Amino acid sequence: MSFLKLLLFVDDRPAHRENIRSIRGYLESLQAENYFELDIIETRKQPHLVEHFKLVATPALVKIAPSPKQTLAGSNLVAQLEEWWPRWKNSLKEAQENSASQLKNSDTVVSKKSSSSNQSVFYDEKSLRLSDEIFRLQQEKEELKEQLNFKDQILAMLAHDLRSPLTAASLAMETLELSESYEASEQKRKLRKQLFKQSRKQFGIMKRMITELLETSRSVSAKLEVRPHKLNLRDLCLEIISQFRKQTTVKFQTIVQDIPQDTPTVYADEELLRQLLVNLLDNALKYTPEGGEISLSILHRTSQKVQVSVSDTGPGIPPEKQERIFEGHFRLQRDEAQEGYGLGLALCRRIVHAHYGQIWVDSSPNSGSSFHFTLPVYR
Repeated sequence: MSFLKLLLFVDDRPAHRENIRSIRGYLESLQAENYFELDIIETRKQPHLVEHFKLVATPALVKIAPSPKQTLAGSNLVAQLEEWWPRWKNSLKEAQENSASQLKNSDTVVSKKSSSSNQSVFYDEKSLRLSDEIFRLQQEKEELKEQLNFKDQILAMLAHDLRSPLTAASLAMETLELSESYEASEQKRKLRKQLFKQSRKQFGIMKRMITELLETSRSVSAKLEVRPHKLNLRDLCLEIISQFRKQTTVKFQTIVQDIPQDTPTVYADEELLRQLLVNLLDNALKYTPEGGEISLSILHRTSQKVQVSVSDTGPGIPPEKQERIFEGHFRLQRDEAQEGYGLGLALCRRIVHAHYGQIWVDSSPNSGSSFHFTLPVYR
């Protein structure tokens, strides 16, 4: 006997519990007419299934049997079910009639077809689980390869890159110490000031390098821990912008904000989101010239997604490089003289993907860059 096999994808937002109850209630009211099986899939616990079915929003209901597969998504699943259920019912009836017609052809066919009919959905389910397991193992394999490559590169970079600023800082401090034994003339005071400035700069470079290495190493070599909750995105953005005000005065830069008062709350990990925004703003300030402008804006795209954009008026990114900048360790030619290892954007992408969002860049040479990412709305 054919029956419907349904998968309901939900996250752990409180509003989704009501969705589960309403969908279950509707299906139970139809259970007398058709047999079906409903499994609840939590996206946080089984992200490989989300990737397998290429879902972009939750809640989502996937019909995997009988074929063809079909996906319903959005907050109005019950209304969509009411529309599609009669069609599913007819297709299920046709499948049963075809199966019964084939069973009448011969005793041999009866034996084979009845077995096939009874086990078709179990075969589909087994195939799905096997496919998911293969997908998960492939993901784990790729992550392990990435970790090994990352660690090898880190060792090589530490040996080379940290030695140079450390040596320069040490020499500057030694020279400063020797100069203390002489009379503090105007020339010597200027020398001390210059050496102090050089030391602070070199130590600052080392601090940023080490911080970036530790943060990215932790996120790559271990699963990113996401603790999402209801979060006021507007307040967080305004707080981070205020922290950057002092840095903008050095290069006479301006930060422009376009954050609506009615920006909805999002479902996100506050610390990871803070790290994401700080990385993007820090890059924007780094590449924006003196007197340039940086902007942070929020757009409420749909009832389920919010888009955040960080833009600069810097040199821009060549079109052929725009995808690769989110890869670990990839650096543009313009960055060769900059401190750091090009790991920041790779970490940004991991954070956004961990929140089931997307991140991309719009840019062209000499016209600045705009980095956009999406987050789920808290419902």
